[in-house]
Amino acid sequence: MPAPSTPSPTARGRVRGAAGTLRAVAAFVALGALATGCRNDTAPAWGYPELGATLRALTRDLDEGCAETAPSGCLAELDRLGVLAEGAFAEVLDHRLLDVGYVVAMQDVEGARELRVAAAREARVRRDPHYLPLRRAVLAERLAYRRLLAALEGLRTAPPPGDGTGPV
Repeated sequence: MPAPSTPSPTARGRVRGAAGTLRAVAAFVALGALATGCRNDTAPAWGYPELGATLRALTRDLDEGCAETAPSGCLAELDRLGVLAEGAFAEVLDHRLLDVGYVVAMQDVEGARELRVAAAREARVRRDPHYLPLRRAVLAERLAYRRLLAALEGLRTAPPPGDGTGPV
């Protein structure tokens, strides 16, 4: 009779058989994963929190800005919006989110800014803080920023290609 500390030959065969079965199951799982494609189901959230914070700041400044009746009082606030929009553009480039709608919205903002700067220069020459073309230019630039915000929000909330769970 063998010593109790050494397993019997049949028990050793069962241990080897169990290990072989585990290896077969592991190989089957690996082959199944390769056949169906490994998926990154635990992909990180794609909400772009930095871009969201910039959008909230842009929205807040756009909503709260230009409370003065004279459009000449809005110029500094619109310039501050331009700085925030440039920060948003950098984040869009970092995340590779650039699309045609966003580019068009940025061009609208740039065009409206150029008109506003020219109208502000004319208002200073005329010494008229309520110069009507300046008021219209300020309103046009604010509207362009609204379209830019809508484009940015669309970029931020759109799921990444393949919904973020594509093959790893």
